[in-house]
Amino acid sequence: MTDPGVRWAYRPGIPRDRGTVATVGTFDGVHRGHWEVLQEIRRRAGETGRRSVLVTFDPHPLRIVRPEHAPPLLTTPVEKKEILAESGLDYAVFIAFTETLSRYEPRRFVEEVLVERLGVEELVIGYDHGFGRDRSGDAEMLRTIGVELGFDVDVVPPVESGGHAVSSSGIRTAIASGRMEDAEAGLGRPYSVRGVVVRGDGRGRHLGFPTANLRVSNTEKLVPPAGIYAVRGVLRSGTWPGALHLGPRPTFQGSPPTIELHLMDYEGDLYGEEVRVDFVRRLREVRPFSSAAALVEQMKEDVAVARAVLEAKR
Repeated sequence: MTDPGVRWAYRPGIPRDRGTVATVGTFDGVHRGHWEVLQEIRRRAGETGRRSVLVTFDPHPLRIVRPEHAPPLLTTPVEKKEILAESGLDYAVFIAFTETLSRYEPRRFVEEVLVERLGVEELVIGYDHGFGRDRSGDAEMLRTIGVELGFDVDVVPPVESGGHAVSSSGIRTAIASGRMEDAEAGLGRPYSVRGVVVRGDGRGRHLGFPTANLRVSNTEKLVPPAGIYAVRGVLRSGTWPGALHLGPRPTFQGSPPTIELHLMDYEGDLYGEEVRVDFVRRLREVRPFSSAAALVEQMKEDVAVARAVLEAKR
């Protein structure tokens, strides 16, 4: 009987008529290394007539076991589900990570969750994989457990970018440094942040550059450092090139920090709409200007540079 401490954030309804090929992990970012694992379990499932299953956790395990060391998220649960929907996997199972679950030894988790509940017959993991109490469930231990419980274990080698293995921590470092192109190389797509358009002070419109003020509601999401960025804004109606100001507004004393998105060639009311911002390149730092006119001249230059960057990236 599975411990009541294991709660299924999205309860699986996997038929038990055939076994599964599975992987398990946090998969924050669902980056290129993660994608390689997902495509491998999909391939193996197709060859053997099994079902492909990803098992992941919400919240991030460190939020429970060491909250002071928990990293900001590359992907929220909603974002992770949307990305996984394009993976071609048969199932993605989200398990609520609790204190009880954090105390599970790897063998117990494998037996009660992966084997008994999900019918795992083959487990595929990344090269640096570790789960269970103190991340003790590495490849060697899992192979030993697999011999006992009757499933195979295979390890997918690292995917490299810029001479280094792609990792969630490396991508976080790139984003925190404003190196959005390096982050994109690791993720396999631009890093994105979602926000709801809220009313601002209307200063951008008065300056000739109407902006959408974004409020990011998920406080655990990693937001890039202050700066001016070339971005794409993804709306319900389509995708638009844009320039984004993130951070303080030192030219206007007393103004709070903001995330202001200027969509080029767009006309319309966005209040209340959710916008996904895809970060393409950090153009410069935020700096004060002697006057509003000087700021406008810089904004014209920023928009022109952003447009050129985005057209070159098509």
